[in-house]
Amino acid sequence: MMSKPTLVILAAGMASRYGSMKQVAGFGPSGETIMDYSIYDAVRAGFGKIVFIIREQFEENFRSIFEPKLKGKVETAYVFQELDKFTGDFNLPEGRTKPWGTAHAVLCARDVVKEPFAVINADDFYGRDSFEKAAAFLHKDCSADHYAIVAYDLTSTLSDHGTVNRGVCILDEKGHLAGIVERINIGREEGKIVVGDGLEPKELSIDTRVSMNFWCFDISFFDYTQQLFHSFLQAHGEEPKSEFFIPIVADQFIREGHSIELLKTIGNWFGVTYKEDAPFVQKSIDSLISSGEYPASLWK
Repeated sequence: MMSKPTLVILAAGMASRYGSMKQVAGFGPSGETIMDYSIYDAVRAGFGKIVFIIREQFEENFRSIFEPKLKGKVETAYVFQELDKFTGDFNLPEGRTKPWGTAHAVLCARDVVKEPFAVINADDFYGRDSFEKAAAFLHKDCSADHYAIVAYDLTSTLSDHGTVNRGVCILDEKGHLAGIVERINIGREEGKIVVGDGLEPKELSIDTRVSMNFWCFDISFFDYTQQLFHSFLQAHGEEPKSEFFIPIVADQFIREGHSIELLKTIGNWFGVTYKEDAPFVQKSIDSLISSGEYPASLWK
């Protein structure tokens, strides 16, 4: 019998623009976090384990929130993203406190993840369809040479309260991911989607697909990423703000002749980049409950 895939949740971020610990803010009618809805969707899509990547000082807080809800429903594990994990002989720069980035965060989970797995952000709502497509890919198509990314319409990921940064997906002739270009300060202006980062193109098509950090990986990801992380540290480890992001790994994976499938979803994405986004998130969740997509109390 094939093992169920695992869901890895990146929850160690600083939440600087939001201004508080948005990962555990309650948005549902019974105080559900955005993570609750992701976990609920993942479990009904067939995921068998949830791995939270957090900072150690938040462990008690996370356990008190999630263990009463999830006990008996799905296996859970808690992993700490620490600066000295998987750094080998590299000496940490004095005064470095900034985490090494999302790829390093996932690498920190290698001791508890033994099956194909998906990776998501804690503070993004991805929608049921996204988890169903991810689960199907992880069950049938994922391999050491073939990963996937769930991609969203750019227009559905913009904020009415400020500009956003997005990883724009570039596709090859097969429709697979050829690369991700990070674009900064994207917003609506006079009916157009414009980018204020000084790069070309200055306007993006409404058909643009973007990464919201929802990835599907084989367990080979860990060995591959650990090797790249050591190279990254040698090249950039002394830079005080350097970060080792998942797209860095994905780009090298593609360059070496492997493939990353683009899974297009009809799922609704929304998130809380700014505090002003919170009412929209609550309204969106209320609408999904009214339509029968979710029960009023997820875990009752």
